[in-house]
Amino acid sequence: MSDLFTTTILIATVASGIRLATPFLLASLGEALGQRSGVLNLGVDGVMLLGAFSAYYTVLRTGNLWLGICVGLFIGGLIGLFYAFITVNLCAQQGVSGIGIYLFGLGMSDLLFQKLVGTPRPILPFAPFRIPLLSDIPVIGEMFFEHSLIVYIAFLLVPIGTLLINRTTFGMNVRAIGENPEAADSLGVSIAKVRYSTLIIGSSLAGLAGAALAIELGIFQQNLTNAMGFIAIALVYFGAWRPVGVMAGSLVFGLVTSVVLLAKTLGIIPRSASDLAAMTPAIITILALVFVANRFRQPTALTKPYIRGD
Repeated sequence: MSDLFTTTILIATVASGIRLATPFLLASLGEALGQRSGVLNLGVDGVMLLGAFSAYYTVLRTGNLWLGICVGLFIGGLIGLFYAFITVNLCAQQGVSGIGIYLFGLGMSDLLFQKLVGTPRPILPFAPFRIPLLSDIPVIGEMFFEHSLIVYIAFLLVPIGTLLINRTTFGMNVRAIGENPEAADSLGVSIAKVRYSTLIIGSSLAGLAGAALAIELGIFQQNLTNAMGFIAIALVYFGAWRPVGVMAGSLVFGLVTSVVLLAKTLGIIPRSASDLAAMTPAIITILALVFVANRFRQPTALTKPYIRGD
């Protein structure tokens, strides 16, 4: 047990937790934006899978990591555009539509992998980027300032997202539509344009989350995300639809996962209990969700299609 408390192990655990939190953070930030405008997307996991495969395959063929990231973003945005058409124009039931997106992403990513790749082939991930001066701080530098650029980008999006929602006209319109679309419409705000924008941005971030996951792991396989998208949706509720809260939830999940993996590696958790231990992060997230989410109110118009005149 004392092995858990060495400085080296603690540094590695925290650094690993931050890396593990990154895909959840990206997907959750995008989903939070969409939900603030009143649209729930249960298909986040499917978008992540398609983003992951498209990025992986691009890197496998070209060797260009940033091109892979761009392709993952593009694929996510394309699916967001399609989902926006279904939910905004056709006013389809959001829960059913989202599950349809998830199943499509799950099946299509596996089909493309089998047809275009066949067997898992590794790719090189991003190299860690040491932030000058900050990375030289003992202990703190190794924990927080020696990650790949995609990790820094994910956490930088938290203050950007906060400013976008709270300090811009676009953010004000998003919040107004999520609470009272009838009133927003009467003031000349285009419900369709705003919801299209939030869904495209949110789905793009989900595609980026999948791309970051595949590139960080350096591999793609069937159901790579293992339901991470559904955890990301839960983290939106945990974070009360706020970027800072979503970041906190993502870090909790990432750090708990990192501790569990460490305990299994050191043999502290026996093999007979490994499956139960693997459920620990999800159980803690659910308990935290029950405790925290009940203290905040979800957007009033969430899951409700807007039809003028109804």
